[in-house]
Amino acid sequence: MAGVTGRSIALFVAAALAEIGGAYLVWIGIKEHKGPLVVALGVVALGLYGVVAALQPSNEFGRVLAAYGGVFIVGSLLWGVAFDGFHPDRADLIGAMICLLGVGVIMYAR
Repeated sequence: MAGVTGRSIALFVAAALAEIGGAYLVWIGIKEHKGPLVVALGVVALGLYGVVAALQPSNEFGRVLAAYGGVFIVGSLLWGVAFDGFHPDRADLIGAMICLLGVGVIMYAR
């Protein structure tokens, strides 16, 4: 079970990098006028997110995507810190911890 859980967590991280990175490329491609190539790379990364999500060991689409929502929230905050100068406050950090707790319950509590 630990191997499956570790694989699942790694896939959640990879999916977050693909989706958040892809959305960020589309965002800066449009908002910062970086051009259609940057937007296109973002679209490819977003498509890759869908592939990575489908590799999850669970066969329940709704469960995987619901749990991924929590990972996405935490990943988005971290992305903002790393690439956008964002400084999360106490409420952001508490909310992120609650989200990760939800991920754990949804995916691994059985």
